[in-house]
This record gives sequence, structure tokens and C-alpha cells, in this order.
Amino acid sequence: MSQLFASPDEPRPDQGARHEPERADAYAESGQDVRSADGAPAAAASPVTGEQVFDAPAPRTEASSEYVVPEVPATATRPVPPRRGVGAVVMVVSLLLGLVGGVGGAAAWQEWGPADSASTTKGVTLPASASGTDEPVVGSVAAVAEAVLPSVVQLETTTALGGGTGSGLVIRGDGYILTNHHVIDGAEGTVQVLFSDGKVEEATIVGSSPAYDLAVVKVERDDLTPLVLGDSDAMVVGDPVVAVGSPLGLESTVTTGIVSAQDRPVTTGQGSESSFMAAIQTDAAINPGNSGGPLLNMSGEVIGINSAVAALPGATQATGAGSVGLGFAIPSNQARRVAEELIADGSADVPAIGAQLDTSYTGRGVRVADSSQPNVVHGVVPGSPADEAGIEEGDIIVAIEGELVADPDTAIVKIRTHAPGDEVTFTLERDGEEVDVTVTLGTLGNLDYGDSTTGEDGSQ
Repeated sequence: MSQLFASPDEPRPDQGARHEPERADAYAESGQDVRSADGAPAAAASPVTGEQVFDAPAPRTEASSEYVVPEVPATATRPVPPRRGVGAVVMVVSLLLGLVGGVGGAAAWQEWGPADSASTTKGVTLPASASGTDEPVVGSVAAVAEAVLPSVVQLETTTALGGGTGSGLVIRGDGYILTNHHVIDGAEGTVQVLFSDGKVEEATIVGSSPAYDLAVVKVERDDLTPLVLGDSDAMVVGDPVVAVGSPLGLESTVTTGIVSAQDRPVTTGQGSESSFMAAIQTDAAINPGNSGGPLLNMSGEVIGINSAVAALPGATQATGAGSVGLGFAIPSNQARRVAEELIADGSADVPAIGAQLDTSYTGRGVRVADSSQPNVVHGVVPGSPADEAGIEEGDIIVAIEGELVADPDTAIVKIRTHAPGDEVTFTLERDGEEVDVTVTLGTLGNLDYGDSTTGEDGSQ
């Protein structure tokens, strides 16, 4: 997968690609360039504070020119008053007539003048707004925001490297909150949850899945309003969406955009912390701190969990990595299954076929590694779902469920969209011919690749 994506919260890995075999159901071993959109991965810098976002005003400087108080002008010599005579009499009569006319005119204006004479005398009256205080229009961004904001929270964690800030959404009224794994990863002790009404609660971690970059935490409240996890498969490119979260620590922030692509293969993290997703791509502004917050349709249903952003090459949090109009969300249909398993068991099963992929292969499709390659004990694990379905070392995986695959990351992403026990059709190229095989997916933690790197937690 090309190294297009970058994280605003993690240092970018070296650009040199590693040409080691990659498991079709495990984490990518090559350097990843997709970064999470929050402010709290294990290697994250301290969250951006308000002081860092809003610069202090520049100090006042002395004016370049000096102002001098002008001197009081000299008093002029008083003129000699004219001699009193007929002119004085005429003046007095004129003043009396003016006084009488003024009093009469004021009385007439008071009686027959306009009712709001004060505003008229001050100038022209400008048009006033005719809009009232009606409720937001159903299906509008304002209506979605009003409905969902009470159910979107800000999460704050303390880690060995400092702290982090992310977002989350209420998924059950009895205190369960869904967020990203990298938001709470490395948290020491409890996680603080800030609600839109200003209340702060401490939450405990119920379960977390690095493979899917999802986690569930719980607060001791039973009066919460959960958001509905909608059908992410029903979305199409061009559909309007709303993202809600706490970018840069600014809680209850709402941004809008559209679904700009679907099923985008995205890999975040590195090594055992790698996550693979067939992401919903959006141009709604996603920034550090948005991670774990909801991406919603115009009915207020959650269709994705904001998780990652794309950034320009070399960008980091320090150099300004943030929204460039390419954000990525974990589809809600995948998030639903994982969240249910995390609540029930504290962990989520990762589907697997038991085959390693050759990351050095550059031809058509994706090649299954063989044991003659360095660091490969089993290209196909004996007794694994791949072995039982007839997949052999050296086979080329051309398509999965009829969809072409061009690189190992895409193949892993397509496998991860399913669940253990699902039957998946693989199209293979072998000896110049194509053949379809059906694989019943197993569980990653139950497979032994012979290199002592797998475990029940499915971390590799």
C-alpha cells in the first residue's frame, strides 16, 4: 500500500519499505504512513492545549510619532456692544414669536405625529429579521447536531508519555461508550469522560481491540441516551455526513462533508498495534481529538467511527498535520460486531485464513509466501482454513469475494471485514489458470505460524 497517510499524533516511520512476508490475517510489518486522528496514541505527544491553539496577543509597542496637546488659543478681545435701540426691541419680539411657535408646533407633533418619533429622528429604520425561534428543520445539520451532541463525549487519558484527548459516543444507556483503541491505549488508571452538559465522570476500560482500533469504556450512569448504529453499507458516495467530536480539545465541535469514497483500504499503527479497515472516506474536517467520535448520516444515525486522517508527506502534529479533506472512519457495521464482543468478553475475535503474504511480490494480485523465503516457517499453516480449502504456497490471490486485490494490505482489509466462521470465496491463479476456493474463516489467535509470534489475544 502506498505510504499516503500520516498521523497528526504519531512520529512518521522511516520511508524504507521492508520486504518481509505478511500474513493475510495479521498485521502489516512494513512501515505505515496512516495516522490516527486523535491526540492519544502510545507514541503521541502531549495534547494540544488551549494556550497552544490560541496565541497570546502581541505586546503593545510605542507609537512611531508623538502627539502633542495643542495650546489653548488666546482669548479674543471682547467687542464693544452696540448701542441699545430699536434693534433690541425687534430682537425681543422675534424671540417671543419663536417661542410661541415652537410650543405650538411641539404640541401639534405630539398630537398628530408618528407614534415612534424617537427612532425616526435618529435615522432610517433598517429591515428586521422575520425568522423566529422555530425548531431546526428535520434532516438539517442543525437538527442532527441538536439530537446527537448530548451523546458525544470527550475522553482524557494520562499515559507514561503525558496525556491525550479523544472522542467517544454513548452506545448504551447504562454507561457504555465506544471509542478508538488508540485513544485509550496506554492509559494509566481510569479515563475521564466529559459530557456536553459539563459533567465529568471517571470510566473504566471494558475491552479493546488493536486489530480493529476500537475500544469500549464504561461510566457509572444509567441515564444516558445512546446513539443508533446505522447501516454503513447503505451509504453511497456523495451522501452528506456530519462529524462530531473534540478536535484539538474543542469539545462538541460539528463539521460537515460528504462520503467521498468507500471501502478505502487503510492501515494505521505499526507492528502488533496495526489496524486494518475498509474505511469510509470523508471530506468532513477531521483533526487530532476527533478520533473515536461518530460520523453520522442526516438521520442522526452513526455510520462510522472517525479514526484516521491523511496528511501531506512529512507532516506531524508539530508541523501541522490535520485535516486536508481526507478523513477515514471505521464502518458502523464492523464497529457493531466488535463493540458487542468487547462488552461481552473484553476482546474481539480477528478472522484469519492461516496464510502469509509475500510483500516483495510486485506482480498481479497477492502472492502466498512459501517456506523457502526468509522469516517464513509456514506459507500456509498446516490444518488452517487456507490449508483445508486447498490454498497452496506460491498461489496468487487475484480476488476475494469477486473484488480484485492488488496488495497485501487490501487482502487483509477484505478478510477483516468478515467474522470468524464466515465462508469467503478466494479466486486464485495457479499454473496460469484461475480457480475459486471457499475458505471458512478461522480465528487469528488460534493459528500457529511456527515462529512463536501468535497468541490468544490475536496481537499478531
